[in-house]
Amino acid sequence: MVDITFGSMTIEDQGEGPAVVMLHGLGGTSNSFQPLMPYLDGLRVLRPDLPGAGRSGYRPGIPGMPGLVTAVSDAVQAAGIQHAHFVGHSMGTLICQYLAVECPGLIASMTLLGALVEPPPPARQGLKERANVARQQGMATIADTIATGSTTESSRQRNPIIAAFVRESLMRQNPATYASHCESLSEATAASHERITCSTLLIAGQFDSIAPVKMAEELAAQISNSQLEIIADAGHWLMIEAPERTGELLRSHLNKQIEEINGCRGAKQNGRE
Repeated sequence: MVDITFGSMTIEDQGEGPAVVMLHGLGGTSNSFQPLMPYLDGLRVLRPDLPGAGRSGYRPGIPGMPGLVTAVSDAVQAAGIQHAHFVGHSMGTLICQYLAVECPGLIASMTLLGALVEPPPPARQGLKERANVARQQGMATIADTIATGSTTESSRQRNPIIAAFVRESLMRQNPATYASHCESLSEATAASHERITCSTLLIAGQFDSIAPVKMAEELAAQISNSQLEIIADAGHWLMIEAPERTGELLRSHLNKQIEEINGCRGAKQNGRE
């Protein structure tokens, strides 16, 4: 594994093979996907810390979600990748959706965990209030609330490390840049789903309070080439709460898409012979 630096962004680059780009959510880092890495052998996996999160600095530039989308697109292409399978969690799923609309040639497929369409009005206000708390009080209260509110009680009882992992991820965020990301998400609007044509796997937690199953069903109905899988007794942090089932679903989808791409390439080559 090597670290790539592009602008202010640090990206973990591991393995060889078809490219997979994994985009974490609000309060997450590249480590959010660590439990899924055993399912990604034989692939080149890039896991950025989004600008202002984890080890990545935050630089003035294009504001809001458009700035995050541009940063990811530029960084991935600077890494020499022209076509990749994208995996997103929470806010990262919005970035994936925008990329699928704006840069369709870059997206081979998408797997969206705890996918968002756009924040409903109460959530928009809640995100703005959370930004104020982060700036004025720091991350402790936010971390405690999210560690319990976005995971299921049964998950935490089975494995107390789940809440600790989520809390630590939040506590390591810079309060000012976390607040900026909250405000960016609060202003986000839905992507043009009718323009998304790549194969899309949606994975939802049965008891996800942030991205409820109903939201995933709505998104599945709007993206033509999509399927929805629901993981029982899981909340929002699917890769932490249910890594085995999430990893199996992810790898199965990737294998299918890679096989189809290779088959199309083989057919084209045979046609030229």
